[in-house]
Amino acid sequence: MEIDGFDLDRSTVQAWAEFEGRLAEVVSMIDDSGDLTIGTDTGAVERGPYVRFSAPARDTVRAEAASNAELGEHFQLDAEDLSAMESLGWLPPSVEAGPNFWTEVSPDDCDRLAALAVAALRDVYGVQHPVFLAPDQLAEVLQPPGPQEPPGRGLERTAAPVEFRCVLPRDRQHLNDLIDAELTALYGHPPIRDDEGDVAIRVGSTMIFLRTATDAQEVVVFAAVVHDLEGRSRAAEVLNDLNVEARWVKFQLVRDRVFVTISVPARPFVAAHLHQAVRIMSDVADGIDDELATKLKGRTTFSDRGDQT
Repeated sequence: MEIDGFDLDRSTVQAWAEFEGRLAEVVSMIDDSGDLTIGTDTGAVERGPYVRFSAPARDTVRAEAASNAELGEHFQLDAEDLSAMESLGWLPPSVEAGPNFWTEVSPDDCDRLAALAVAALRDVYGVQHPVFLAPDQLAEVLQPPGPQEPPGRGLERTAAPVEFRCVLPRDRQHLNDLIDAELTALYGHPPIRDDEGDVAIRVGSTMIFLRTATDAQEVVVFAAVVHDLEGRSRAAEVLNDLNVEARWVKFQLVRDRVFVTISVPARPFVAAHLHQAVRIMSDVADGIDDELATKLKGRTTFSDRGDQT
């Protein structure tokens, strides 16, 4: 199965669009029974960026975005960031309105509210992809439309630490449903898919992707670990040496990028095999990208995109 047409930027844009659409639907149904906070997994004790939604009055939805009064030292916004928030349409903090940026709309205008939230998270706070948002606060937002048919019994959880049941997928959509169900159980929220059907999974400071074959015979787990490398001949030699030593994964040179892939047979689909492949790919992608980028005089996925929040 080919991955040479994979475009990380396009996939990221599509993922944000999907997230924004789901967010708008959820926000439009918020009432006074509870708030919704979209946070960021900072890995630090201090407070990171967030956007919070509430319904302070009938037919009113309020959004607040963290300002410097709420953000920790390492997440402070500079003058350009503060100006950008107001340019997007956020109202500034005040004694009357509170310490955060804010805006209020009617439930019918929640598309604009979701767009404001995404712009703040992505363009000002610097969140590179929706998978980097705190997953414990995203289960409701990331819930996609249910599949036309239930995934089947192959992914039912038991008390056993490893699930060895297998399912024979009827087609690609059935295989995608099986994978979505398993990843939801594993991570606590449904996965994000781009328009090509690729699933993004957070791995430390980078991402890996899952792609199913059109004939439902295979799941490919892959990551773009080096971009814009110099010298294809040198890169081919380095990757050949790595492939000789690698047990499970394969390193591929696609134009000026290096992909690492692992293939999982999917007929039948065995959840334990998918878990193993994701674990292996996670170790490789998050463990070799910096060293390999330096050796090949390239860059890692987020090295030129600012510090990951």
